[in-house]
Amino acid sequence: MTDESRQQAAAVIRDVQITFDCADPARLATFWAEALGYQVQAPPGDFESWDQALEAMGVPPENRNDASAVVDPDGARPRLFFQRVPERKQVKNRVHLDVRAAPGLTGDARMAALETEAERLVSHGAKRLGRHEPTPPLAAGHLLMADPEGNEFCLD
Repeated sequence: MTDESRQQAAAVIRDVQITFDCADPARLATFWAEALGYQVQAPPGDFESWDQALEAMGVPPENRNDASAVVDPDGARPRLFFQRVPERKQVKNRVHLDVRAAPGLTGDARMAALETEAERLVSHGAKRLGRHEPTPPLAAGHLLMADPEGNEFCLD
């Protein structure tokens, strides 16, 4: 590869999709749609539901929850894709999402906003794992959470 082709390849900006291995794609998709203000991706073509689309594609009922996806209604943020895998989550995530639930807020106001969002997400199946207090000037404080299948994320 020449220097010029390396520079051209490096200059390309790529879209990303975030993929979750999980046991129940539909449940996790519903949770993350709620958490992020996303929506479950609409079925293809003129189908009114995913069941209709999957039936037409010949997918047997026992495989209709093998995958799901949620999308940003404005199309600006990454798609989240959920795929069923046989094994359960075993260890802490090495990569996680930070859900920006209190942008621009600091101190007690920030932590109160994060607590309110944590309560809302717990009502949708999340678990609260911990609270990290603000330690200015570098750390603004955050809450450690887990989605319904135990994938860690932060309310930031």
